[in-house]
Amino acid sequence: MNFLEVVQARRSLRSYLDKPVEREKLEYVLEAARLAPSWKNLQCWRFIVVEDSNGRQALAESMGESNPGRKALMGAPIVIVLCAVPTESEVWEGKDYMMLDAGLAMEHLLLAATEQGLGTCWQGLFTEEKAREALNVPANVRILAMTPLGYAAEERRPRPRKTMAEIVFHEKWGQA
Repeated sequence: MNFLEVVQARRSLRSYLDKPVEREKLEYVLEAARLAPSWKNLQCWRFIVVEDSNGRQALAESMGESNPGRKALMGAPIVIVLCAVPTESEVWEGKDYMMLDAGLAMEHLLLAATEQGLGTCWQGLFTEEKAREALNVPANVRILAMTPLGYAAEERRPRPRKTMAEIVFHEKWGQA
């Protein structure tokens, strides 16, 4: 798959096969995340790989009862939790680069997983304090997102995207 094909193939999946993820594929997606760009190359991200069913259950419980992400976290063989160390990034002119840096690392991970034939679905709607307790994350570290990782048990169609004319301007805002 070329890069654009990987981007086009990526979907948010919530149902996974009961099939383990090969160690080399897990290491591949983590390596892709590790190589993401960051503000001043500070690399504020950290990842926690949760394979134990009790750990995945505790993370699922950090989400609301009606959150479909709960089922996804329990159904996948692995959950990868994205953390960030705020002191290893900066806020400049009101822009929090920790969020951008961590988001870039997560996107690298999601795309690498797609390329490896794995499914993901990044989750952000959870109670951070409950996840912190479940994973023993220190108070000076933020838990920003998590994703199940595994083989898809479903096929998802592409979601509608805005046209280029709606999102791209030339030279100045509003110029087509």
